[in-house]
Order: sequence, then C-alpha cells, then structure tokens
Amino acid sequence: MGESSPYYLFHPLCAERIAADLPEAKVVVMLRDPVERAYSAHSHESARGFEDEPFERALDLEEERLAGEEERLAADPLAHSYHHQHHAYVARGRYIDQLLRLERHVGRERMFVVDSERFFAEPERHFPELEEFLGVRHCPGVAFGRHNAQPRTALPDRLRGRLERAFAESDERLAEWWGQTPSWRSSPDRAARPEPGADLPDGPSGERYASDLY
Repeated sequence: MGESSPYYLFHPLCAERIAADLPEAKVVVMLRDPVERAYSAHSHESARGFEDEPFERALDLEEERLAGEEERLAADPLAHSYHHQHHAYVARGRYIDQLLRLERHVGRERMFVVDSERFFAEPERHFPELEEFLGVRHCPGVAFGRHNAQPRTALPDRLRGRLERAFAESDERLAEWWGQTPSWRSSPDRAARPEPGADLPDGPSGERYASDLY
C-alpha cells in the first residue's frame, strides 16, 4: 500500500510522525528541478485559489509570509499554516535540509531518492530500481503516460536566474549528500529537459502510481 503528498517532506513534524507511526515504512522522494517546481507550484496554487499574487510578487512576499511559521508548527502538533503549505515556493525547493531531517528520523536505508527528470526520461530503466527498493515483484507491461501537466507561459530568464542563485548553495550540498549531480545542474540533462509535466506509470490493470511533483 502506498500514499503520497508533496507536503510530507516539508512539514517539520512529518518525518518524526512517519518514524513513530510507520516504523517499517519505506519513503520514496522524487526531486524535481527546484526552479521548475517553484514556478509550477505557483501555477498550481493559483489555479486552486490559494494564491492571488503574480509569481514575482509571491517570491518577494515569501520570507514575510513564512516568518516564524515552521517554528510554530514544530512547537504545536495541532497547528496549521496556510502560508507554509501553499506559499513556500523557494523554501520547499531547498531539498537538502528536508532530506537530512527525514534521514535523522527514518534512516537512509529506508529512503529512495530519485531524480524526476532522469526517471521520466528513462522510466523503463529506473522503475525496476524502485520496485527492488520496495521489495515488490517486477511488474512487466507497465505503461507510462503523461499526467498532471498544466500549460503555462515560459519562466522569464530574469526570474530563472534569480531562482537558480537562490538554490545554488542548497543544490551543492544536495549533490554532496546524494553522491550525484542533480539533472538540473548538469549541462547535458538541462539541454534534454522535457516539457513541464510528468510521465507516471499506469499498472497493467489500470491502477496509477500517483505522484504530485508541483
């Protein structure tokens, strides 16, 4: 049985709760280019009615919106933060600190961290690695289709550069911890970057292996 949410990695208490309540659970983390993730998240939140500011203005407001929210959530298990869940465009893309927190609670051996661009570029190659990690039998005939894609205008180069600089230090630490350079920091992978959207596998009986990457 599996369950997914892109918010699990970011919430300050989630890793601790997983470790306490699901001590045998294995955790799959799929990492996307944080620049594209931030822009996609804004599009998604706007479409769902959770964001009414344009992207650049939302980036400008992020520090103010998130001020003290993580500490409040960590201190009160019953607390909820609208801004923390819906408006953390840059903070949620700084993956390394979230992964280190997860590692402290569940252990590295229970974590499968995969680069989404490389996975979706060659799903037939990488999906068996995931099956092996999960300890499930190989399922031949899985069809990979494109789901969860939303059309949007191209991100202006000025904003892309701003975000790439914002993620540079985090990406460098991530590469050291992961033992590989993320695709979004690798020139050949960047040149081959697919259009926004994700190819997610459908099972042989039509079931879908779902993943929210925004």
